[in-house]
Amino acid sequence: MTAPRTRTRAAVWMVLVAAFLDMMAMGIVMPVLPGLIEDLTGSVAAASVWTGIVGSLWALMQFLCAPVLGGLSDRFGRRPVILISTAGLSLDWVLMALAPNLWWLVAGRIIGGITSASATALFAYMADVTAPEQRARAFGLIGAAISAGFVLGPALGGVLGDISPRLPFWVAAGFSAAAFVYGLFVLGESLEPARRKPFVWRAANPLAALHMLGSRRELSALALSVLLLTFSHRLFLTVFVLFAGHRHGLSTLEVGVLLTFSSLLDLAMQGGVVGPATARFGNRRVTIVGLCGGAFSFLAMGLAPGPVWFVAAMVPAALMGLAEPTLKATLSGRVPENEQGRFQGAMQSLASIAGITGPVFFGWVYARSAESVPGLSFFIAAAILSGAAVAAAIGAREPAQANGAGAAPSGN
Repeated sequence: MTAPRTRTRAAVWMVLVAAFLDMMAMGIVMPVLPGLIEDLTGSVAAASVWTGIVGSLWALMQFLCAPVLGGLSDRFGRRPVILISTAGLSLDWVLMALAPNLWWLVAGRIIGGITSASATALFAYMADVTAPEQRARAFGLIGAAISAGFVLGPALGGVLGDISPRLPFWVAAGFSAAAFVYGLFVLGESLEPARRKPFVWRAANPLAALHMLGSRRELSALALSVLLLTFSHRLFLTVFVLFAGHRHGLSTLEVGVLLTFSSLLDLAMQGGVVGPATARFGNRRVTIVGLCGGAFSFLAMGLAPGPVWFVAAMVPAALMGLAEPTLKATLSGRVPENEQGRFQGAMQSLASIAGITGPVFFGWVYARSAESVPGLSFFIAAAILSGAAVAAAIGAREPAQANGAGAAPSGN
């Protein structure tokens, strides 16, 4: 019994290391990517346009390819998908480091979007090696690894970018290559051949994957809750920085510190709190508390009369870190083991939809309301999270179907 447990522990660490290094690599290039695009285009105006295009291409490729990689992992196993994707991500950073023109950069971001969609296989792998009742904690650990990479990556990228604008890309390539080598020697296969499922192109497109979530009563309400949660969280990527500066006079450095503080709180929630909380109260209660806490936080941030109150209002937002892993764990427990890859691909497509539409929506709202009702974007995000809490409360009450996957405890 000791050897299987040891192998499982090593595999779990590989998943966490891969998630951490992927996000670390992505975070490292964040501070320098717009500058590189400006160098290649020759103007600030063109750089702003192409930065948006490159970001949208990355999200679009994730949307299109996540169900495909998930389906391939159901057919051929998780290990080859994770290893090939990790190697491809390293290639992406090398292409961007060497890019002599903008089109190399575009090609690199397309490859990066495809390979980053391998997160579907990482979550599916974790679902394979953990019992349904332990998946909230397991998915929370992945979220914590991603948060840790997001905290450290941009800071390291800023330091490296001062030395050379292309150095962060080489370091990012090294991190991804290290994840590949580590996985090559450590990562075993989690999906036995007998549990694999034939790959069908018709079922691997993103619309078919999303239909999988919407057509099953026991999945649809919870999937809607995940979509609303992810959509509302995109407020931090657009309006938060503008609002903090215009409304409360916070500097770029102060906003950066606040975002780092928020990521650290999220890391603590997903890495240390979600496991004991779900063991004590069940997934359903913890999910609802997380969503309601986030809604309260957004409302308070929108109403904050000054910077001190604004910072204090950010603290309850950390409770959202409890909602995502518990929602995904409940959903995962209602999907057969040989469809975990396809399911995770559908979840990744949901996140991509939110990533494409959320920033545009909140940016438009803020542009229309900044002078009259500056906190309107936060009020809308609070309402969306409240709707997510209602959907989660309804969906978690639905009985899990007899699909052989088991069901995560609902906390009823």
